[in-house]
Amino acid sequence: MTDVAPLPEKLQNIVNLFRSAPKPLRLQALLEYSRKLPPLPEKYVEHPEFLQPVPECASPFFLVTEQNEQGGVNLYFKVPEEAPTVRGYAGILREALNGESPETILKVPDQFYMDMGLSELITPMRLRGMGAILMRLKNDVREHLEAGQEATQEGA
Repeated sequence: MTDVAPLPEKLQNIVNLFRSAPKPLRLQALLEYSRKLPPLPEKYVEHPEFLQPVPECASPFFLVTEQNEQGGVNLYFKVPEEAPTVRGYAGILREALNGESPETILKVPDQFYMDMGLSELITPMRLRGMGAILMRLKNDVREHLEAGQEATQEGA
């Protein structure tokens, strides 16, 4: 049996909230996270070439990450308002992981969302969208880490 990394505190709190809520409230909570997702910063609206697509999602979904001055990762998402489920996923990830260290984000278990009780409300295909988003998010964070390490090695 393998040990599963513990979830970051904010993400664990969100998982617990969903898991303990009655079904109708789970869906309402997901929609609330959809509404809380902030708009894309203007610099990315003007330069969409920096956005990474998540082609596994049925809805057009894009993300971008950037390292902040404290060493954490800022997360930004572009998701149409007509896709509230997927926007909800983005809202959850942003609420839970924005500002966390790259290492913390990379340690999030790939299928953490299976413990949220959403499988009773959402089709498996839509539920897998959360996994695809997390996978792309981790890939983007990993690429930034590797680029930073290469830059450090070149400067040495």
